[in-house]
Amino acid sequence: MYLEHFGLTEPPFKITPVTEFFFSGANRGEILDALVYAITDGEGIVKISGEVGSGKTMLCRMLLDRLPSNIKAIYLANPSMSRDELLYAIADRLDLDLEGKRVNIILQTLQNHLEAMYERGERCVVLVDEAHAMPLETLEELRLLYNLQVGKHKLIQIVLFGQPELDVKLEQTNMRQLKDRIVHHFNILPISRKVINDYLMFRMRAAGYKGPDVFSPAAVQLIGKASQGLMRRVNILADKSLLAAFVENTHSIESRHVLAAIRDSEMTSNRNLLNRKSISMTGGAILFAATLAGASWFMGQQNTHLPAQAATQPIVVAQADVASAVAEVVASSPAAAATLVPPAEAANAEAPVVAVAAPVEKSPAPVVATKPAVKHAAAATPATAAPTAPVAQPQTMLQQRLDATQAMLAKPERGNVSIQLFYTDDIRPERMERFLGRAQRLGILAEIYIVPIKLSGKDGYRVLFGNFSSNEAALTGIQDLPQRYKDAFAPTLHMLDGSQNMP
Repeated sequence: MYLEHFGLTEPPFKITPVTEFFFSGANRGEILDALVYAITDGEGIVKISGEVGSGKTMLCRMLLDRLPSNIKAIYLANPSMSRDELLYAIADRLDLDLEGKRVNIILQTLQNHLEAMYERGERCVVLVDEAHAMPLETLEELRLLYNLQVGKHKLIQIVLFGQPELDVKLEQTNMRQLKDRIVHHFNILPISRKVINDYLMFRMRAAGYKGPDVFSPAAVQLIGKASQGLMRRVNILADKSLLAAFVENTHSIESRHVLAAIRDSEMTSNRNLLNRKSISMTGGAILFAATLAGASWFMGQQNTHLPAQAATQPIVVAQADVASAVAEVVASSPAAAATLVPPAEAANAEAPVVAVAAPVEKSPAPVVATKPAVKHAAAATPATAAPTAPVAQPQTMLQQRLDATQAMLAKPERGNVSIQLFYTDDIRPERMERFLGRAQRLGILAEIYIVPIKLSGKDGYRVLFGNFSSNEAALTGIQDLPQRYKDAFAPTLHMLDGSQNMP
């Protein structure tokens, strides 16, 4: 309906996974790269967990597109099957006609076929979507399939995509054998509010939009608050906001359009919140994905947590949450208050929204002291006076750690593993100085290393902790991190190689 109005060639916020709309930001691209590596060069069962609407299915579809041609991928979209149905489904994907055969015959035929594939240099991987819904006995059958091998080489790999309920299942005593075989675990976190505008405009431009940013900062902030960073919710709210702007015949998405979208979406809020879990990583010398949750703490923002239970009903934010979201926008930008509820709606708006849309008293502007300009020494000093030596400026902690990082990377005898705390494209020195000041007070400043990187064409920093000789030592180092780091960040292993050296 609004496509022509915004110059779009297709709907930008469809909730059906379309690989052309895959957003590689917010650590999704890094997780995808790590998954491809784990499947092509490693072994072991891989688990990817994330809340409803966090983008698991899209990641699974992207993985199917990225795998090399010598890997036969078997995608199971419906995990609610018995162990026998699982075996038949895998055999069918491998073009084996085993209908009506006994289980032992199926297993032997599968092993023979997989051995023949291995001899031809081919591999097989089973991707299970919505694995949390798989019966326990079927999960156990997957473990038995994983045990198939020739010599020292596994014949089949397993990748499980599931909601947090999958983790609960795997904690059961009778699932410990399967859990012990999970070599890599990735947790897909909600996207931070800082990244939401990038996500929104990426989808708009992928759908053909060529104009300036259409979502105002206040609108983006409301979408982030109401969606809790879950991509499906972001898509729903953005789609309805575009429709509201179209009806109003405007090309700018303001807070009032998002509020209309929130009211129309019938979302239910969930007050029980999960603590973010770190991305656990064992084995394999690879660069695994870091999470932007750490950068959120670094920026001094409050963490956005995940809903504890999977939402099977439509998503919405209760009126109290709408009021909270609006209050947050008003507090951060008083000038935006007037755009939250249009005059025609103010009289009919519910009390919480009207209350927070009231004018906000502005605080006096802070007085900023400025330094007088320093005159050139030749002009300020008589010709007969001795020249004044320049005053050495103290080295900042940021520059100190940049220099220390360069020196560490240049050492031939250094270890090859570090712990990645987070990465960020906010390279303002005062931000890093505050973070490093906290590290200094914790007594661990000497263990912090900062590597300049590029993030989507922007300058950024990768923040590392320690330098270790092996993965095992680095994993121990993760356990020994200050508790506040383990709570705020998602520490992961990071390989150091020659390409890390800074210019």
